[in-house]
Amino acid sequence: MMRDAVHFESADSRVTRPAFWNALPERWTSDVEETLVCCHVRQETHDVKSFFFRSPQGRAFVFEPGQFITLELDIDGETINRCYTISSSPAQPHTVSITVKRVPGGKVSNWLHDTVTPGMPIRMLGPGGEFTCARHPAHKYLFLSAGSGITPLMSMSRAHHDLAEDRDIVFLHSARTPDDIIFARELDLIAANQANFRTAFVCERVGARTNWPGVTGFLSLPLLKLIAPDFMEREIFTCGPAPYMKAVRELLDEAGFDRRRYHEESFSFETLNAEPAPGEAAEAAGEGKGGTPAANGHADMARFNISFARSARDIACGAGQNVLDAARQSGVRLPASCTQGMCGTCKVKLVSGQVDMKHNGGIRQREIDQGMVLLCCSKPLSDLVIDK
Repeated sequence: MMRDAVHFESADSRVTRPAFWNALPERWTSDVEETLVCCHVRQETHDVKSFFFRSPQGRAFVFEPGQFITLELDIDGETINRCYTISSSPAQPHTVSITVKRVPGGKVSNWLHDTVTPGMPIRMLGPGGEFTCARHPAHKYLFLSAGSGITPLMSMSRAHHDLAEDRDIVFLHSARTPDDIIFARELDLIAANQANFRTAFVCERVGARTNWPGVTGFLSLPLLKLIAPDFMEREIFTCGPAPYMKAVRELLDEAGFDRRRYHEESFSFETLNAEPAPGEAAEAAGEGKGGTPAANGHADMARFNISFARSARDIACGAGQNVLDAARQSGVRLPASCTQGMCGTCKVKLVSGQVDMKHNGGIRQREIDQGMVLLCCSKPLSDLVIDK
C-alpha cells in the first residue's frame, strides 16, 4: 500500500537530520576526508573501551572484516601514527569502531582512554591489511584470540551475523579472568542467533568471579581437540600477543595442521619507540648503520626523485634516507605505524625504480615479488615511481 511522504520537523531548530540517513552515501576515503568525529565511547571491560567514529559528511565506511585503520594523533606536541584493527562490522557502514585496551605506560592507549570523548575530531588513514576471512572463504572457521586480539575476529563474527551468513564458526578466546573477556555478552547473543556459531572461553584464573563455570588454564592441544574436534578441517585465524600466537603455531604444528590454511595478525606497538620528529628524522638520514656519520658522506650525497603517481607529488630523498621519512618532511601524508618494517601499514606498489629494503617481517616474499615495498624501511637506489 502506498503512503504519502511524511515531513518531520524538529521542535528544536538546532537539531538537523543526520547525513547518514540519506540514501546511498558516498564512500569514505581519507584522501577526501581525513578527519572523522568520535560519536560514542563504550566501556567494554575495566580497561578496554570501544571508540565509534562517523564521517561528518555522512560518508560510508567500506572495508573487509579484520582490516585496520591508522590514527594520526597529536599527543604532547608530537605527531604519532598508530594502527588499530576495526572492531565493527562492514555491514553497518555508517560508523567505524576500534576497541583499545589500556596498556600500562602506553602513550597512545592511555591518551585515547583519558582524552577522546564524543564530538572530538580524529585524523585517520586507511583502511588496510590482509588479515580477513573475506579473502579466504571457507565453510568452516576457527577463530583463536587472546586479550585485545579479539577485535579483528569480532569484526569477522559481526559481519557474518549482520549478513545472516550462518557459517560454521568456532570462536575460542583466551583471557586473564572472566571479567577480562571482551564482547562476552555480544558473542553469546551471536551464538544464540546463529545455530552454527559456537563460543568457548579459556581464562588463566577465575579472578573475582568465583562461580566461573568455564575452563581455567591455558590453551593446549588436548583442549583444542575437545572444543573443536574437527579443527584440522577448518580455516584458522589467530590474533593476540606474540607469545600466544607462538604457542598456537607450535600446537598446530604438533598436530600437523596445514599452515597454508593458517592466518595470523598482531599489532602491539605500544612498546615500540615512537616515530622520530621531523628534525630527528633529518639527523637520522645522514647517519650510517652504526649511528655515526657515513664514511666520507659520498654515498649519502646522492639524491633521488620520488614520484607519487596518484597524488601527483614529487619529493627528493637522500640515498641514505628511508622514503617514509623524506615524504613526511615534505608534507606528504602516508599511513604508517611501527616505522620498523613490522606492521605493513606503509606497504605500497613500486611502479618503477629500485630500493634497498630491510624489513622485519611486515611484508611477504610473494608481495615483494609482485613489486610491493615498505616505505618505512626502504632507501632509494634510483628515482622511484610509487602507486600512491
